[in-house]
Amino acid sequence: MAQKKYLIAKLTSCLREDKIQLWKPPYTNEKKEAGEEMKELVEKYSSKLNINKNDTENMLEEIRCKAIERGTGNENFKVTGIARLDIYLPRRKSRKIPLETSLFITGKELRSQIAQEYALQENAVKIIINKKQLDLGKTLEDQGVTHNAKVMVLQLEQSDEETKRKVQEEELQCKKEKEINDKMQRTKKGLEILAEREEYLDPDSVPYLDIANQTGRSIQIPPQAKKALVLAMGYHEKGRALMKKKEYEVALPYLLDADKHFCECSTELLNTVDNYAVLQLDIVWCYFRLEQLDCLDDAEKKLSTAQRCFQRCYGENHERLIDIKGSYGREKVLFLRLYLLQGIGHYHSGREKEAAEYIQKASSLYGELSIDPDKVDRLSLLGFSEQEARLALRACHGNVEHAANLITNRREEKAQIRREERAKRRRRLEDINTLKSMGYSQRAAQIALQKTRGNLDQAFKFILDNPELLLEDDDDDSVAMDQFQVSQESIEQLTYMGFSRESAEQALKVFKGNIHLASQTLAHYGGVLPPSLLLSSEGSSPSEESTSSKDLLTESAGSSSSPTDEDMETDAVNEILEDIPEHEEDYLDLTLEEEEQIIHEYLSYIQVPQH
Repeated sequence: MAQKKYLIAKLTSCLREDKIQLWKPPYTNEKKEAGEEMKELVEKYSSKLNINKNDTENMLEEIRCKAIERGTGNENFKVTGIARLDIYLPRRKSRKIPLETSLFITGKELRSQIAQEYALQENAVKIIINKKQLDLGKTLEDQGVTHNAKVMVLQLEQSDEETKRKVQEEELQCKKEKEINDKMQRTKKGLEILAEREEYLDPDSVPYLDIANQTGRSIQIPPQAKKALVLAMGYHEKGRALMKKKEYEVALPYLLDADKHFCECSTELLNTVDNYAVLQLDIVWCYFRLEQLDCLDDAEKKLSTAQRCFQRCYGENHERLIDIKGSYGREKVLFLRLYLLQGIGHYHSGREKEAAEYIQKASSLYGELSIDPDKVDRLSLLGFSEQEARLALRACHGNVEHAANLITNRREEKAQIRREERAKRRRRLEDINTLKSMGYSQRAAQIALQKTRGNLDQAFKFILDNPELLLEDDDDDSVAMDQFQVSQESIEQLTYMGFSRESAEQALKVFKGNIHLASQTLAHYGGVLPPSLLLSSEGSSPSEESTSSKDLLTESAGSSSSPTDEDMETDAVNEILEDIPEHEEDYLDLTLEEEEQIIHEYLSYIQVPQH
């Protein structure tokens, strides 16, 4: 299949160079049949490209027929508005077929049409157009689908056993499709919850995602940018987990969602992490393993983007990487996959010289990165995991002693980071307790410390400057402000401090008798309550009083309204966390088994034109 694509690409290139248009006379007559001059072309190109005459004739005829089909489709679209779509069916039906349809039908109608036309099970079909999953509820036109668009069809199969009864198979497919859709919804929910959570929550009881650099230390990122990055990286990890299981059909929609969220991040941010480059590689790899690279028009662009991003993150000669990590042996697996995909792209485009150059570069890297199983075993006997062993051996060029030292040092670095994080948490809890002892609620203290990056003095001022936080009450007392009975003794204490009786009574009602909070707030605001607290005290209920504060909390914590919702959210979050690897360099731990097979396959193809 790959060889045929290569030869067709070569023939197409020759026709373009010779300015030959096969769909026009003399190569096509009035009846749209092949003209006699086609025989001359067969002789010419068969000799030039050293291809069998029979194969040359068949491929030239295929190119001519497709050109006529496209021309007829263009004319038809101008007159009738009926678009022609190129349908790329799943691998087991590996072929491209044209489909004529209106662009005003919904995605669901298109899916149904494709399923009926090509005997696919509708509920098990997903459609990708323009690198996006087709929305079943919107029309094709609303989703930017145009005439001659490429439509990639994925079939999420429960089993390859064709002997099963059709009814049973459909039930399994429906169940599988529902499971996948439910899983995607849970993933979306879980990532949104984690993306909203902030550091003011206690990570020991409420997990949240943090962004770290290549040394494993947290990166300070503005909240909005962090949310987009967490969503992007979360979807990417989910897709990668599925890629490891070779479930490329299911992985691809997650990777495309990740790409969408990465595009919401600033260029400056993307230049500091290599995640975006790795994602571009993973998307192209997925399309390739699904044998649908033709559907990805910008595969070459994505690979160039990945290469530029690696250069910016690692340095032109990997100097930044060497400075940070001491070597770049582990990252070489990414370049192996990059060169391999670039070589495949060149080969499919008929550029054999460039294909040979890149695939041989990948082959050379493979020889360098292949791991001796005995060395992995020796490191395993020292108590290191196979993953640690592979990564360290690549970083140390196969030297077992150096690899053992590297793993030991890295473990100590990670332990030090964990100790620093624990100390940071202890300090935060101490500061929270300090603010609580001053009369503020735990939630108000958490938010204030997070907003002021742990500065206790600024946190104290932040609470006073944001009156809605003063209304936070850990006890969730249901007594309304206007119903709270203020004691005369408390009022007299505040008036003794110099505050008016009216202000003292209002403040004590708002803070439900807490003299400390009432006096601090009155002192901060010049003896009177701020308007927001005055409005709150005039007959409003506690739920209405702290609406803005509750919004602030919900925005960060992703809180829910009922125990059932909380359980569902916990399950969704835990499902996300299960797919996040423990080792920060998990994405570099490729076994290279697939790559080895593909390198050998394409190296054998490259020799074909030379015989």
